[in-house]
Amino acid sequence: MYPADHRVTTEDSNDVSTHTATYQGRAKLHHRYPFSIVWQQTRVAFQISYGVTHLFQQTFPITSTELLDGVPDFQQALYQSDFITADAAFRAGRVASTTAYRETYWRHWEAYCSPLGVDPHLSYSSTPYSVRARTLTGFAARVRSGFYGRGRKIQADSARSAITAIGQTISLDTGVNPTKEDNGTKILFPLRLMFDGWRKEDPPTEKKLPVEADVPEFLADIGRQAHATPLQKAVGDLALIAFYYLLRIGEYTGKPSRNETKQTEQFKLQDVTFFSRDKMGRLRQLPKTASADSIMSAESATLKLDNQKNGWKGVCIHQHTNGDCYLCPVRALGRRVLHIRENGGTPTSLLSAVWMDGTSHFVTHSHISSGLKIAAAALDYPSCKGIPIERIDTHSLRCGGANALALAGYKDRQIQKMGRWRSATFLEYIREGLFEFSAGMSTSMKRSFNFVNVEGGVFRDITNVALNTEYQVNTNYTTRN
Repeated sequence: MYPADHRVTTEDSNDVSTHTATYQGRAKLHHRYPFSIVWQQTRVAFQISYGVTHLFQQTFPITSTELLDGVPDFQQALYQSDFITADAAFRAGRVASTTAYRETYWRHWEAYCSPLGVDPHLSYSSTPYSVRARTLTGFAARVRSGFYGRGRKIQADSARSAITAIGQTISLDTGVNPTKEDNGTKILFPLRLMFDGWRKEDPPTEKKLPVEADVPEFLADIGRQAHATPLQKAVGDLALIAFYYLLRIGEYTGKPSRNETKQTEQFKLQDVTFFSRDKMGRLRQLPKTASADSIMSAESATLKLDNQKNGWKGVCIHQHTNGDCYLCPVRALGRRVLHIRENGGTPTSLLSAVWMDGTSHFVTHSHISSGLKIAAAALDYPSCKGIPIERIDTHSLRCGGANALALAGYKDRQIQKMGRWRSATFLEYIREGLFEFSAGMSTSMKRSFNFVNVEGGVFRDITNVALNTEYQVNTNYTTRN
């Protein structure tokens, strides 16, 4: 049927007609549309005959010509359409930013291997173990030096990510990952030792530190002033929302152009739902067209996220009013919704949208970041809280909200749910360096608990000692009837 190195791809519909077809088949798809195949040498172009509006751009290898041997010609197009559907799902399962990262390092890897005369795929048949290990460790060392970046040495885990990218690329092509040991669970031993040595050299990572509610409240107070601009009002409101709802920066800020490499979806107007109680005291959902008075008197509000960083879809976050008539997450959401509605926004308008002089803009990452630093400096965080300004950024709002919940006594499970963390990694946000986390610990530890090692009588006979020892009663405790 097809050559051994046959690959399936798609071509632009205008180019398909230029090919010299050695085989053409037509079949009916599931939706009863004709599907054409134009095959030339080692490539196949698929064309939907009823009018092409979208054509797949991904190529994928056919592992064996035996796969289609014996399949009647009139059915081959249907099978090929199955492969295209599977390939589309394969692409959807990858995060584009990860794919771009892998492709970038693969180009560097090929260029590194070429002068050495080493097969980039590190085939077991042509590349001995020692050559594989030597080439991979050398490449990792070059990556760590910053040669492929900004010229600054990077940390061990970043260099390891580059090796992981190489291994995954080879595995997708050959089904084998030569950066791993034969059992496929651990990276090559020389690589492992090298990365362990680099980790010992690396300085500790300086993570962003949390802020309290006073920082977003400071920004909201700026937007509260009569002379405040719409942008200042939006920054203050979004800072409040992010702190109380534990939002990631990409979920509530816009960008000049959409970044297709990320799977996080930004909150839109249609994702906000308000709740109030009726005359019978029952909680009711307000309609999307609710009046301004109803929205600004709502008891609580829900944010629905279509997709997020960890791939968790359709998640809802609910918050209640905190008793403040202005510095409240529900009231801040209400102000955002009303601003967008009053300026002709649609249900799909981003929550970060802001209109100034009749022109639509977005609150961006830099707006939030600079605002937080200004607020923290004005509140004298370095002196009063021991938190340097350079360690405050957009992540400080999410981190600060998690810390506030922990200090208020909420359980880990509740914090995890509120922040939409799928694992215990959220505990990294709880800063043990804060004074409140150790308050009272030494006093509690000073107590005498009179504990007894029950293993004492299990591993050796203490009968004689017990019988000849006078029984002492602790008179500090009394028995209650």
